[in-house]
Amino acid sequence: MSVYRVYFKWKGKEISLSAKQLDLTHPYFVSIKDLIFPDGSKLIINPSDDEIRKTFRKSKHLMIPFQAVILIEELKEDEKTHVVPFNIIEDSVEQKK
Repeated sequence: MSVYRVYFKWKGKEISLSAKQLDLTHPYFVSIKDLIFPDGSKLIINPSDDEIRKTFRKSKHLMIPFQAVILIEELKEDEKTHVVPFNIIEDSVEQKK
């Protein structure tokens, strides 16, 4: 089964939502059903994720205008968010002395 991630503009912000069902048959809207939210039992909460959860958690069905949609990704359900670590290279003033 696939999971869909939809990126769109809403109230001047770029929003990303994941869902189990996506319907593109409507001529003017992307229909999103069965929203998936990250597990809320984390020690550190991202404020933007929390705002999205509060705004859309009660929604059963969203109709997003095509003009607002930026990108739609289809992922396998077993794929998880991939976080890539990055190295910080410090150019210390002490090294130059």
